[in-house]
Amino acid sequence: MVSNTAAGPTAPTLAELGLRPVINAAATLTKLGGSVMPPEVVAAMNEAAKTHVDFFALQRAIGKRIAAATQNEAAFVSSGAAGGIVVAVASVLAGTDLLKISNFPSLDGFDKTEIVVHRSQRNGYDYAARQTGAEFVEIGDSLDELEAAIGPRTGAVLWFAGALAKDSPPLESVIEIAHGRDVPVIVDAAAQLPMMSNLWHYTRDLGADLAIFSGGKGLRGPQSSGLVLGRAELIDGCYANGSPNTAIGRPLKVGKEELFGVLAALEWSLARDEEAVLARYENIVQFWISGLSELPGVSVERGYPSEAGQPHGRAIVALDETAKLDAPTLVQALWDGEPCIAVSPFGTGSIALNPQSIEDGEEIVVVEAIRNLLGA
Repeated sequence: MVSNTAAGPTAPTLAELGLRPVINAAATLTKLGGSVMPPEVVAAMNEAAKTHVDFFALQRAIGKRIAAATQNEAAFVSSGAAGGIVVAVASVLAGTDLLKISNFPSLDGFDKTEIVVHRSQRNGYDYAARQTGAEFVEIGDSLDELEAAIGPRTGAVLWFAGALAKDSPPLESVIEIAHGRDVPVIVDAAAQLPMMSNLWHYTRDLGADLAIFSGGKGLRGPQSSGLVLGRAELIDGCYANGSPNTAIGRPLKVGKEELFGVLAALEWSLARDEEAVLARYENIVQFWISGLSELPGVSVERGYPSEAGQPHGRAIVALDETAKLDAPTLVQALWDGEPCIAVSPFGTGSIALNPQSIEDGEEIVVVEAIRNLLGA
């Protein structure tokens, strides 16, 4: 008999594929692979990969444990935060009605067809909501416009937390108005970890009906995972509209490995000393400021909050006309260098260094690389 576990070829490496690892001083970006998973998460995914399982039962068991850990009524594991938006919007429009679920993206026969969104919060990720067929009703940043926009066909208000909401009315006021008209509020909080308390802040504390988080950013779980947290009735709709059902969420598959991985990542993250994590980020930022401030044509300051609105600093490196390189050239030179370093452009003449994805010792490599490129 041939064993199903017989030794085979070794796992491919980046080098064999002609690629290089990246030191990520930009952010927990999907295009850079999100976050590096801790060993506990990798071990959980490996354990899940060893067996078959009743997937529907596993989904519910993982969801129940996540809901308890995050102080929410219920939870659904999605394929990233964007996948979470798809099933969340599908849930508020169709619920668990199998006929409506089978009709997406046609909304013929639907009572609810509209999603209210603030114009200032529009972004590329709202495509995840629009692919359901929902019609976006855009409003400005006033509560009066919100009141006027809500009507009998409104399925939900979709709110993008963090930097995109800086000019919008307080979320508490938006929730109060929406709930006064029996309209749920969905919060996309993909990158709003830290703080870990946001896992229950938007829902339990502020009253939002659903909150969506990336599993592969601040949680340091699988990149292809996300969390939808909130009201049990709406979470049931996420399950009905999601994989492995033949529904709009069927292409947004989450495997058993991701289910185990994101649960392990959540529990690992909740057990960490968050104050110490944030203090480490600030120490890295101060190290960058002190290590780069003396370069010719360079000024460095602490920027706060992060580009996603998270409560930690980053180093903003401004280059004047006397600097050896301009900002776009520096970004490219760091990427092309050895090792490869990713940083973010900031404004027209600066770069931003984010500490969130920096592994121990990499902050030194970043300073040395920039000094070598910009030194006299």
